[in-house]
Amino acid sequence: MHQVLGRKIVITSADTQSKADLSGSKAREMFEKDKVDMIVGNVSTASALAAMEVAEQFKRVSIVTGAASLPITNEKCTPYSIHYVYDTYALSRGTGKAVVDSGKKTWFFVTADYAFGHTLERDTTEVVLANGGKVLGSVKHPINTQDFSSFMAQAQSSKAEVIGLANAGGDTIGSIKQAAELGIMGSKQTVVPLLMFISDIQALGLKTTQGMNFTVGWYWDFNDSNRKFAERFMKEFKGKAPTSVQAGVYSATMQYLKAIEVTKTDNSDAVMKQMKSVEINDGLFKGRI
Repeated sequence: MHQVLGRKIVITSADTQSKADLSGSKAREMFEKDKVDMIVGNVSTASALAAMEVAEQFKRVSIVTGAASLPITNEKCTPYSIHYVYDTYALSRGTGKAVVDSGKKTWFFVTADYAFGHTLERDTTEVVLANGGKVLGSVKHPINTQDFSSFMAQAQSSKAEVIGLANAGGDTIGSIKQAAELGIMGSKQTVVPLLMFISDIQALGLKTTQGMNFTVGWYWDFNDSNRKFAERFMKEFKGKAPTSVQAGVYSATMQYLKAIEVTKTDNSDAVMKQMKSVEINDGLFKGRI
C-alpha cells in the first residue's frame, strides 16, 4: 500500500533515545512541522507516555508497539492511544505462571530501575505469589548497564530456583551473558527473561539460550501467515527474522490505514472509532482494540 484516499503515504522517523523529554519534543515537531497524522512505535515507557500526551493534545493517534508497562494500557490510556502487541500483564502471566506450575517456586528478580522494570517485577510477583510461589528478593540496576557481575552474583547467592530478568534489550543480553560466565546457566538455578526477542536469541546464540522459557506477543514461525510475512521481511533485511515489535508496527499501521479507507477521512476520532469497531484478524494478530 503506497496511497490511501488518493494521497501518498509518507513515513518519517525520529530517535527518542528512550528519553521522555526528547520523545515529547519530537512528537510535537512531527505534528506541527511534518503534519504527521499518527505515531507508531516507542520502545520505552517514558518515551511512549510522553508521545501519547502530546498526541492527545493534537488529537492525533498514537500506537505503542514496543513499550510494555501496564499503565499504558490502563490508567494512562487516552482517547487517541492504543497499546499493541503486549504489556507487562501479559508477559508476567504468560511466563510467571508457566514457570511456577513447572515446580520452580522461589524467585529472585534482577530488575531495570525504571518504570518498565518496576512494573514487570510487580506484575510477575503477583503471579508468582498467587500460584504458590515465593519471592526471595530483588536487585535494581540502571538502564543500559555495562557490567552485570555484581547483580547476577547477588541473584546467584540468593539460591532462588528462578532468576527473573525484569529488563529488556541490551540489559537482558548482558544479564544472560554474565549468568553464563558465573556458571548459572545449566545449574540448578533457572534464568527466566520476562521480555525477550528473537534478535536477543541471535545475539546470544542457541548454546546459551536453549531451554529458556519466555513469552512473546508474536513469533515468526508460529503459523503459515506469520511465515509468509517473515519471508517478505527477511528478503528486505538480509535474512533477519522479524521481532514481535516489528510485526506489531506493520500490523498496527495497516489497521490504521484500513480504517482511513473505510471512513474516508484521516480524522482521528472517526478513525479510532472504526478501529475499535472491528476485530483484528490480519494473519499476524487477532483480537480487538
